[in-house]
Amino acid sequence: MEYPKYSVLMSLYDREDPRHLDESLQSMVGQTVKPDQIVLVKDGPVNPSLEEVIEAHKKANPDLFTIVPLAENTGLANALNNGLKHCRNEYVARMDTDDISIPERCEKELAVFMGDDTLSLIGSNVDEFSNDPDVILSRRVVPSSEEDILKFSRRRNPFNHPTVMFKKSAIEGAGGYDVNCRRAQDFELFVTMLHSGYHARNIDESLVKFRADPDSYGRKKKWSHCKTYISVVRGFWKKGYSSLSDYLIVLAGQITMFVLPKGMTNRLFKKMLRKDSK
Repeated sequence: MEYPKYSVLMSLYDREDPRHLDESLQSMVGQTVKPDQIVLVKDGPVNPSLEEVIEAHKKANPDLFTIVPLAENTGLANALNNGLKHCRNEYVARMDTDDISIPERCEKELAVFMGDDTLSLIGSNVDEFSNDPDVILSRRVVPSSEEDILKFSRRRNPFNHPTVMFKKSAIEGAGGYDVNCRRAQDFELFVTMLHSGYHARNIDESLVKFRADPDSYGRKKKWSHCKTYISVVRGFWKKGYSSLSDYLIVLAGQITMFVLPKGMTNRLFKKMLRKDSK
């Protein structure tokens, strides 16, 4: 089968671990359907250790990489919008610089696109790990059908951002990532797309291994994160995407997450939003 060409879109900032970047890039270079281009946005200057990893991969695959340097760190939304301009293909696979895609990820996503040309966005489940990618701790399962995705999106992000592949024209048509939304830019963009008539689906498999550091739940408990999430869903309510009850449930849930002790928040988060790997 002949698959269409695709680009990979990644954003890197100075605090990333060089080992994680290397593993992430290897997983994309090693796809069973190889990318035509990897666009790596440097969101501000990065340290020499990260530069060494980039240069090693560029040397091994000189025609594959497009490096987009930004003068200063401006946030993920702006970095991705800039990187998207440099993607030369209609199909674009998002990838984070500390996660690992399974070898068949992009082949499976492209196959779904080829089977339904009305689709603009495809994602999948993720397997979460801490240190060893072969030791899966939990799984974030998202709805598969468009009907379930729309229902789910009234309160929560129905896509795992590092897993998605999308059509460049659809992202541009929806206005791109909102640079004023620093922590939930993917949630805001994808729900806007869904309610603007773009079609989407999730593959009911884990195609990416997601690096979940021990304090990831703790960061979600910060008021800045809770406030952003509330603000995004409030915007959905104002636009008619979510109901008032959806908004109030999210408001109550985020406030509860903020005020509960950290240990209890972690347990509730894992129980309610994740599935055990077994």
